[in-house]
Amino acid sequence: MTTTARETASVLRPLAGLRVIEFSQMVMGPSCGLILADLGADVIKVEPTKGDRTRTFKGSAAGFFATYCRNKRSIALDTSSAMGQDIARKLIASSDVLIENFRPGLLKRIGLDYDSVAAFAPRLIYCSLKGYLPGPYENRLALDEVVQMMGGLAYMTGLPDRPMRAGASVNDVMGGMFGVIAIQAALAERQRTGRGRYIQSALYENNVFLMAQAMMCEVVSGQPSIPYSIKDSPWPVYDLFDTRDGSKLFVTIVGEEQWDAFCRAFDREAWLTDPRFTTSNDRVDHRPWLIPEIAKIFKQWNKADLAARLEQLDLPYAPVNKPGDLFDDPHLSGSGGLTDIRLPDGREAKTPLLPICMDGMRLPNRYDPPGIGEHSSEILSEIGMSAKEIEALRQAGTIKVAPS
Repeated sequence: MTTTARETASVLRPLAGLRVIEFSQMVMGPSCGLILADLGADVIKVEPTKGDRTRTFKGSAAGFFATYCRNKRSIALDTSSAMGQDIARKLIASSDVLIENFRPGLLKRIGLDYDSVAAFAPRLIYCSLKGYLPGPYENRLALDEVVQMMGGLAYMTGLPDRPMRAGASVNDVMGGMFGVIAIQAALAERQRTGRGRYIQSALYENNVFLMAQAMMCEVVSGQPSIPYSIKDSPWPVYDLFDTRDGSKLFVTIVGEEQWDAFCRAFDREAWLTDPRFTTSNDRVDHRPWLIPEIAKIFKQWNKADLAARLEQLDLPYAPVNKPGDLFDDPHLSGSGGLTDIRLPDGREAKTPLLPICMDGMRLPNRYDPPGIGEHSSEILSEIGMSAKEIEALRQAGTIKVAPS
């Protein structure tokens, strides 16, 4: 970490002094903890002594741990044992916030549910991240793809006869975000009342919230929803176009100034007085003729030259990138949107920071993703345990301590 990065890390910690205990796995809980950690909270990730299972995932899930566990400290603790549960209660008593996203009832079986811990930690903000909020479905298990199917997102993303999940864990991540919003609201309330709250955020309700505009469109228009893959665009030009070199660019021309600039720049001034295109709605009505004509124009240009021209005209456009292309994105590289990170296996990589600025600064990476139990001794000493007691716990297998 450079001197500048260290200075930023020491200054830009709006949640400094807040301690969060995270009992979570997969994406929803860890993303909630990540946001709080990036904002400066001390997030303690409680892992099994063999390590969080996402550390060893393969395929498209191979990056889960490295993505969502930076800026956190790790304690490896056997919470199935009475001694481990006692330590968990001590950690909870020293914390401001608890995050958990295990299946309904799991933490209750070991005495770490909200009612149990509120008895000795009444100021605790306890955030449960689940598949469903209380109601008929609350005991069902859910995954992002499950709720995308039942919540309408897969229908809106795919073809009419082939629903398709979105290409990211949108409900997991946004569910974690809503958890953070509720946590911060409860913390603000606690300043006035002195008491904690039990908070819930859920995948299904998050997905339904994403569908709110489509649901309301059905009410306002009286028409059923149509998948984005086949629906008519509500905008004059909002389309993907081929270029001469075999690439594609997504281009939008929606406002009157944009339409004027496009027509003049591409030698189509006659369209400015064509009665078919007088207003934006007129251009929408004549899209079947207009879009193929614009496609012919753009097909004469190479991608780079067309992108440069569109930028000059201040017309929104985008190349069709793959995730790996983003490592070399000039804006992300030039703006500090990607940070260096060391993976648990020692490899160096880059990862996106939270998509926010404070006083023009990005929230920095302070700690790389931790090793299993990397901070076990440190964390236990902070709650008053001696080196001898910590060693006894290690020998009993209650904790795992990372090699020094």
